[in-house]
Amino acid sequence: MASSSKDDVGPPRSLSKKMSRAPTVVDPNDDNSPIDSELVPSSLAFIAPILRVANEVEKDNARVAYLCRFHAFEQAHKADPTSSGRGVRQFKTYLLHRLEQEESVTRPMLANNDPREIQTYYQIFYDTNIRRGERLKKPEEMAKIYQIATVLYDVLKTVVPSQKVDAETQRYAKDVEEKKEQYEHYNILPLNVYAVGVTPAIMELPEIKAALQAIRRIDNLPTFLMPDEKERPFHDILEWLALRFGFQKGNVANQREHLILLLANMDVRHKNLQPYDQLDSNTVQQLMDKTFKNYQSWCNYLHLKQNLDCPRERRQQLQLMYIGLYLLIWGEASNVRFMPECLCYIFHRMAEEMHKTLFNNVQHVTGASSQIAPLGDESFLKNVVTPIYEVLLKEARRNQNGKASHSAWRNYDDLNEYFWTKRCFKLGWPLEKDADFFVHSDVIKSANKGNKQAIGKRKPKTNFVEVRTFLHLYRSFDRMWIFFILALQAMIIIAWNQRVSSTFLFDETVVRSILSIFITAAVLNFLRAALDIIFSIGAWRSLKFNQILRYLLKFALATFWLVVMPVTYSRSFQNPTGILRFFNSLGADWQSHSLFDYCVAIYLIPNMLAAFLFLFPFLRRSIERSNWRIITILMWWSQPMLYVGRGMHEDMCTLFKYTLFWIILLISKLAFSYYVEILPLIEPTRAIMNITVSSYDWHEFFPNATHNIGVVIAIWAPIILVYFMDTQIWYAIFSTIIGGIYGAFSHLGEIRTLGMLRARFDSVPSAFSRRLVPYSKEEVKRHQGVDKLESINIAKFSQMWNEFILSLRNEDFISNRERDLLLVPYSSSDVTVVQWPPFLLASKIPIALDMAKDFKEKEDADLFRKIKNDDFMYTAVIECYETLKQVLIGFLLDVGDQEIIEKICEKVKSSIHDGRFLRQFNMAGLPLLSDKLDKFFNLFMEGYTDHELFRSQLINKLQDIIEIIIHDIMVDGHTILENFNHGNEKEQRFERFERINVDLLENSSWREKVVRLHLLLTVKESAINVPTNLEARRRITFFANSLFMTMPHAPKVRNMMSFSVLTPYYREDVLYSVDDLHNENEDGITTLFYLQKIYPDEWENYEERIKDPRLDYAEEDRSDLDRHWVSYRGQTLARTVRGMMYYREALKLQCFLDFADDNAIFGGYRAIDINHEDYRIHGDRAQALADLKFTYVVSCQVYGAQKMSSVNRDRSCYMNILNLMLAYPSLRVAYIDARDETVGKTTEKVYYSVLVKGADKLDQEIYRIKLPGPPADIGEGKPENQNHAIIFTRGEALQTIDMNQDNYYEEAFKMRNVLQELLKPHSGQRRPTILGLREHIFTGSVSSLAWFMSNQETSFVTIAQRILANPLRVRFHYGHPDIFDRIFHLTRGGLSKASRTINLSEDVFSGYNSTLRRGYVTHHEYIQVGKGRDVGMNQISLFEAKVSNGNGEQTLSRDVYRLGRQFDFYRMLSFYFTTVGFYFSSMITVLTVYVFLYGRLYMVLSGLERRILDDPSVHQSKGIEQALATQSLFQLGLLLVLPMVMEIGLERGFRHAIGDLIIMQLQLASVFFTFQLGTKAHYYGRTMLHGGSKYRATGRGFVVFHEKFADNYRMYSRSHFVKGLELVMLLVVYEVYGNSYRSSSLYFFITFSMWFLVASWLFAPFVFNPSGFEWQKTVDDWADWKRWMGNRGGIGIAPDKSWESWWNGEQEHLKYTNLRGRVLEIILSFRFFIYQYGIVYRLKISHNNKDILVYGLSWFVMLTVLLVLKMVSMGRRKFGTDFQLMFRILKALLFLGFVSVMAVLFVVANLAISDIFAAILAFLPTGWGLILISQACRPCLKGIGAWDSVMELSRSYEAIMGIVIFMPVVILSWFPFMSEFQTRLLFNQAFSRGLQISKILAGKKDDDDSRQKRKEKKDDADESRQKRKGKKDDT
Repeated sequence: MASSSKDDVGPPRSLSKKMSRAPTVVDPNDDNSPIDSELVPSSLAFIAPILRVANEVEKDNARVAYLCRFHAFEQAHKADPTSSGRGVRQFKTYLLHRLEQEESVTRPMLANNDPREIQTYYQIFYDTNIRRGERLKKPEEMAKIYQIATVLYDVLKTVVPSQKVDAETQRYAKDVEEKKEQYEHYNILPLNVYAVGVTPAIMELPEIKAALQAIRRIDNLPTFLMPDEKERPFHDILEWLALRFGFQKGNVANQREHLILLLANMDVRHKNLQPYDQLDSNTVQQLMDKTFKNYQSWCNYLHLKQNLDCPRERRQQLQLMYIGLYLLIWGEASNVRFMPECLCYIFHRMAEEMHKTLFNNVQHVTGASSQIAPLGDESFLKNVVTPIYEVLLKEARRNQNGKASHSAWRNYDDLNEYFWTKRCFKLGWPLEKDADFFVHSDVIKSANKGNKQAIGKRKPKTNFVEVRTFLHLYRSFDRMWIFFILALQAMIIIAWNQRVSSTFLFDETVVRSILSIFITAAVLNFLRAALDIIFSIGAWRSLKFNQILRYLLKFALATFWLVVMPVTYSRSFQNPTGILRFFNSLGADWQSHSLFDYCVAIYLIPNMLAAFLFLFPFLRRSIERSNWRIITILMWWSQPMLYVGRGMHEDMCTLFKYTLFWIILLISKLAFSYYVEILPLIEPTRAIMNITVSSYDWHEFFPNATHNIGVVIAIWAPIILVYFMDTQIWYAIFSTIIGGIYGAFSHLGEIRTLGMLRARFDSVPSAFSRRLVPYSKEEVKRHQGVDKLESINIAKFSQMWNEFILSLRNEDFISNRERDLLLVPYSSSDVTVVQWPPFLLASKIPIALDMAKDFKEKEDADLFRKIKNDDFMYTAVIECYETLKQVLIGFLLDVGDQEIIEKICEKVKSSIHDGRFLRQFNMAGLPLLSDKLDKFFNLFMEGYTDHELFRSQLINKLQDIIEIIIHDIMVDGHTILENFNHGNEKEQRFERFERINVDLLENSSWREKVVRLHLLLTVKESAINVPTNLEARRRITFFANSLFMTMPHAPKVRNMMSFSVLTPYYREDVLYSVDDLHNENEDGITTLFYLQKIYPDEWENYEERIKDPRLDYAEEDRSDLDRHWVSYRGQTLARTVRGMMYYREALKLQCFLDFADDNAIFGGYRAIDINHEDYRIHGDRAQALADLKFTYVVSCQVYGAQKMSSVNRDRSCYMNILNLMLAYPSLRVAYIDARDETVGKTTEKVYYSVLVKGADKLDQEIYRIKLPGPPADIGEGKPENQNHAIIFTRGEALQTIDMNQDNYYEEAFKMRNVLQELLKPHSGQRRPTILGLREHIFTGSVSSLAWFMSNQETSFVTIAQRILANPLRVRFHYGHPDIFDRIFHLTRGGLSKASRTINLSEDVFSGYNSTLRRGYVTHHEYIQVGKGRDVGMNQISLFEAKVSNGNGEQTLSRDVYRLGRQFDFYRMLSFYFTTVGFYFSSMITVLTVYVFLYGRLYMVLSGLERRILDDPSVHQSKGIEQALATQSLFQLGLLLVLPMVMEIGLERGFRHAIGDLIIMQLQLASVFFTFQLGTKAHYYGRTMLHGGSKYRATGRGFVVFHEKFADNYRMYSRSHFVKGLELVMLLVVYEVYGNSYRSSSLYFFITFSMWFLVASWLFAPFVFNPSGFEWQKTVDDWADWKRWMGNRGGIGIAPDKSWESWWNGEQEHLKYTNLRGRVLEIILSFRFFIYQYGIVYRLKISHNNKDILVYGLSWFVMLTVLLVLKMVSMGRRKFGTDFQLMFRILKALLFLGFVSVMAVLFVVANLAISDIFAAILAFLPTGWGLILISQACRPCLKGIGAWDSVMELSRSYEAIMGIVIFMPVVILSWFPFMSEFQTRLLFNQAFSRGLQISKILAGKKDDDDSRQKRKEKKDDADESRQKRKGKKDDT
């Protein structure tokens, strides 16, 4: 080493060895390569700060940087000398290579050797940055400086021997060591800063000071004694708690800030703005009540004493200690946070221990607290959290990634409900590891570490078992099913007897028949009791004895009634027959024939009691919530003793509203069902039952069956299904009507057009002030007087309105001109009238000028009256006049010239006053003046390059203007000039109006005046349509309309509720890269080009913005600007972050409006001089309050992995997230960091929750909290991602935002109003716990599909949720952007549930949980948040599949069961039909089609239709058609359109709504909705039968690209194509063999709807597939599909590469289903055998033989065909390659045999051609049925070696199905016009906005350069022609 001294200190020379290979981590020569400090392997993370310091000091001293890197290398080698850690070898190699390079190029700069060099640099660094900068720099800067100084001294100690370190250096290092803890990187509050320096404004807030002082009260707390007998100091109560219980340092720091901010924000609402230093006692009590409400309920439920004792003398301190203890437990609990009662148990034990420490640990002699030993940092994690986490992990492994049955493992709910009984106290404290909860009998197999599974005896479920069966629907909603079944029975009885007598209802026999419904009720109640036992038996080992006894007694009672009811009912009949005689004989000794009546009365007693309590909800609520033992005993029978779900009853008013809703609905539904569905079928049923059928068209197994019961079932079955389904239809109708009424009363849509906005704009400022501007009493007094207050209101509105308009401009929704037309002057103090936006005053001045010019009368009053009739015209005229005067005077420098202008104005004023204006002024000259002013201002605003020329032109124009005024307009104007010149002849040195201020417009306020004046003078009618962009119009009108809606008054920012926003992120797009923008798809279209065509106006506005010289964009920034423009139109994280940061911008403006004085407000928000001391203080305070009130955390789960990844996309995501943090300093990112750490001699993965922020081009770690294990391994990913980050959020409210959402500046301004809703009591003293917000779907303009989805989603988030919240009271949480009461939910399990599979729809369970725990959910539509939705067919289908899967899992869940059981009857109906009932009804709709067609198939093939239904008495009835017509409405998706039409009509006008409806139908919306109906039905049904639910990533891309046929086939084969072909087969067979009802129009409607269903299911994916009918793509699709079908599968072969792999994957659900699922699958498959059974008897070859042998012979034929196919398959496999000749001979023999057999059959057996086609219809379904049964029996067939044959048969069927589906596509592709028609169909919305989509999809993109060249060639050609023409003329 060149600089090494004789002392041989510093790095050794061994680094000079040459490298043997290139580095693999980072390229030092690559400018774009990541910084080495950010690529440190996780096991060496501790050296990252050293490398960061090296990078930081390198620009000052490269040699010191080299020494730092060398020190880092030494530390890395010391930690891992063998380089065994992941990535360590590569990193050390890279670092060694870099050190080798730097060793030779760096030299000491400050000394002769390295020891002196680094000491000198250290001393200089200390002097410059610490000694001098300590009082000048901010805490964040000082934290970084101290960190650098600490690292430098560590490096110094390795370079310099200890004896050679200077005394001064040591003194500096000691000072740094003492103070460095005072300067640590902080989140919001720099709490560790004790030294003097620049104090952040937030720390000067009195509420922060008071809260900080309160938690630093540590008097009377016991001290801690370290092992070395020294006292361990502590500074606040949280640090004391950490030492006492062993909490982590990062957790303590995080919760310290959390608690301080909570206290400060809650306390300031109780105070005025005067300084104070003590917390209000009510603040701490209020926070304690909210925090421990769940804990207190838990204690009361378990009859425990609450461990919350607070003696009066230390009350506040102890309250804060209890709160702090709970927060510290919660902050470190990791996955245990999903178990709120488990946290209650932990707190209960720890609070008890804390209390003993504080009050029982006292020395007897002195009375002082004795000293105790502190616990280690991770004691709580190791001893409390980790054991519980390990139990969760073991149970999660039983789940087998969602493949195991729910009953096979315990989820979060099971483990949490363990703590609902006192049994949990068996855990002891400290936790006893041998307790039953922890002693798990499972043994974890570790041989295969990649697939750990738990085996052994499992623990029982707790309270509930999720059994996969449809019977859960009955069990959860038994009252509804009982009601509908009993109503159906009663209506059938009434209808059956209605034709007998007109007074049939009073007939005793009829009444007695109706009373039989009680027997049915007894049967149904018995079924419910039996299901309760069957479904809960898996949890009996965890139940108390009294719970088991309750189940058994209920079953016994149900059994008793099941026996008693039929017996007593039979005794009520004289001379009973049949089964009644049997029951009659059982009660033969009972003499009373009215015993049944008494039994009914007794049976109804519980129902009457329930009805009584229903009328008094407050009484029932109090009883259910009571924990008194006597009431608990009395209520034991009626409700299960559970901790949740008690007392969820609403107030009387709410109860009345939703009860009335459902009573009217049920009356309508039952009346319709009776008169349309039931009554018309009675007579045909009577006739059918009386007809005797003696012969059948097939072999009838039950020829002697009476009453044709099969036909009756076939007719009634679909009607019964429609009866149970059509309530969903009635709900859709009623909810649409009521939702529309509620929306109208909420003032929705009152301002929906620009015309309406202009008409009411004058009232907008006052509405803004009433709703969004808080005024204190002092401010009102200060602004006494209407004019003063109004001017202040307008000024404040102007600030907000202008920021809103500027945000639209920055988002490129409006152009610069439109911005100028929309802006409002900040102040109206310069003029005497209100200055409205120029777009309101469009053409007012030109019209007024024309009016004045053409005015013929002589009276001034008449002209003025005409002008004043239009208020906007009047204000425009006054403003123009006064502003022109100001501009002219300001423009002129000569005092005399200014006086002339003043004289002219005085003349105008006096003439108006005297009524002589028209006599003294000539109005004909006004247009000329206007024209000159236009030219003058144009020239003025253009600027200049030649100053003198510009000045002379301005003077010339100005003199023209004055001349026109004096000579052309004024009658005696020349006298003013003559008089003035006469009196000032001596002083006149220049010409008049020659001295001007050329630089006037450099002043922004003057420029604003001139621009506005010019606009007023020149703007024409076209400005009426400003803005032209539809999105800008929508936002402006919605904001204006919302100001007239009911909302809470806005508090001042300082008094508002604090809130956080939390966004979960995984690996989605953050910001599109340059490649993403310019990569071409298969059609040659780039994303950038695509968006330019979809948003042409926004692209033009963007180009105008970036070319604005005032914004000074550099050309090299263009690519980044393009990336942002595109990303802000996609569903990216960057768009979401930008939108959420509007909250902060709005808060800063609101702070300005709250605190600024009148002069500042009139001066303008953007005109503030930030360098002025007062305004700088205002700015700092605004920043502080914004930090205090708002926090934004993005939970980037894999940010740490992306940071270390070598994958370009991951690295890009990391850099983009980092850039977001740097662009938005208040943005925080939380992620899960996985590190390799050495424990003992082994390396283990250790996980942390980490919070970082952006600082100096890198991320800066703030908090690091160790986790017990990987959190995402237990539950669903998204809720776990939210859960780990929620501890870093702040505030009393929390808004959950998905990363495909957006926000708007104007909506952010209303956030403090919305937050006030959380403080607003509802239904008594209940406050909302979830605030539902309206969403705007911003992806609706991409395509027709996106438009359909946008309308559907919009109707759901508006009208649907509106009625769910009020009056039905069943709104839950359906995803983001709802706002949560944060404290309520953090103490009750968080924002969602996370158990794998069962909580797939994790968001809705948050609403369920909130409601079950007595929360209150509301919905508010005066604020909106943007949201993106899926835009392609496959994306939408994946989304619908995911939601359907989620609803299937919800059906099985305990939450749905408890809500269904505990809600009152009518609220339960609301709950059912708005959640799982909708999906079940969708499935019933599809099932109805099957039942109807299979019923008709049975009647046709058996011959019953011909023999029975052709009977005149039956044939004339159209009852079944009328009933099924109802079902067709649902099937066609028409009901989904109803809410859309209502909402569009409400908000945009019903004419617009009708137009949209027509366009939607023309764009085949019904096809789309019918197709999605199949998606819902398939995935819901499969989930209920077999499971297999999983999260389905839908993708959020831009370009709607062409999906290949194979992709569509894979996606829709099982859900749509197979079912569609089955329905085709049914309809064909029915059409061929059936012959009834052909003349019925209703019959035609039904069959049409079924054919429509079939067509939609088979061809919708191709109709809505871009370029689906383009011939070349069709050819390519066919080749791709053939290749996919022929490829062999195997391990590692993806499903999209091979049919075999896909086919095996499609059966995944059968692999893991239970026996019940397999049996059901087999039973359902038997339906395919009915074709063969019915058709073979109709073959002519059968000669009308009905013997069963005919059917047997058909099976022989079937098996023969299969055997032949097997022989061909085996021959191809064995002989096809090596024995080709033999294989050909085999095929020839088979062919000859086939021909011979067919010839014999034709000649001998009279086989007909029609028989061949009939045989195909018969045998094809049979083969498919065999395949389905084989798939269900897969293990057995694999065992006998027949599986390959099943696979080959399946391949053949798949090929046939593919060809059948593909052929229509091929035929349509032959016609060129079909492709163009389809393009217009798909992209009509884009066409209406000027989109040239045909060019996009065809790839006919013209390059700008080529277009320019063509234009130049054309110009050259024109020029040549002109020259030739000129020569010709000359000639």
